[in-house]
Amino acid sequence: MIAIDLGSNTIRFIEYDGVTWGKSYEKVVRAAEGLHATNRIGENALERILGAIDEAKQSLDFSNHEVVAVTTAALRMARNGAEVISKIHHSTGILFTIIDGAREAQLTLLAVQNRLRKLHLDSDSFVLSDIGGGSTELIYCDYEKVTSESFSIGIVTMSEKASDSVQLRLLLADFESKVRFFCSSLGERALSARLILTSGTPTTIAAYRMGMNYSNYDPHKINGSILTLSDCRQTYTELMGMDEFMRTRYVGVGREQVISTGILMVESLFNGANVQEAIIIDDGLREGVALDYWESYTKI
Repeated sequence: MIAIDLGSNTIRFIEYDGVTWGKSYEKVVRAAEGLHATNRIGENALERILGAIDEAKQSLDFSNHEVVAVTTAALRMARNGAEVISKIHHSTGILFTIIDGAREAQLTLLAVQNRLRKLHLDSDSFVLSDIGGGSTELIYCDYEKVTSESFSIGIVTMSEKASDSVQLRLLLADFESKVRFFCSSLGERALSARLILTSGTPTTIAAYRMGMNYSNYDPHKINGSILTLSDCRQTYTELMGMDEFMRTRYVGVGREQVISTGILMVESLFNGANVQEAIIIDDGLREGVALDYWESYTKI
């Protein structure tokens, strides 16, 4: 099967046969571009989504695989979300399902726990964060007990909401307070839980610290790596000191203008959770969709 995650900033594809992960593809499509101002998915964003699907079809075998496609915050919030999904279906034959924040968190957690087990890392108790383009999911997993919350703010929407540096600082402070409240409300045990980060911004920072750029990104090196708060601060300083062309080389086309906000959100996450380091996992929603599909398939 092929699992697809259409996020607010990036669309990601992966093949999975229930045992082995196959080819993958991803592209920044900026689905949430302009969403804060218009409450709509724009025509340019739609064209980028359709273009990315066409490109994916050149490398992945859609004809012989069942496709399970989900989409998240941008389409959840957009007034024309149903219309956009219909247009994508008509043009590509792929029908996306809009999932809510709780389901997004559940599937992301499934993927992260699977990867932690494969890395022989404890997968029983941790705080997981997925900072997306249009929303942020916080998940506390304590053995069988799972608590999650979805915030309607991500790197794209925060970038567009912040009209200047003062407004950005206010939004970051509000985000940090939300993280702090989530963690503190879970009790003493959660305060000592380790932090795990998935999604494009922390994996991009981790890759940059390892000397990788967008073209030679290797998820196998990212999975299980450690990212510190000082890594984030140093990466912010270095990337912001580059011109846009050089910055794009490291973070990818479409991320060069929002990566600064993304890094600051990660820093706020560290501060809100009161930690100095986190484990980075590349696996996320698309892998969770694939794993969930095969878990359901084997129960039939």
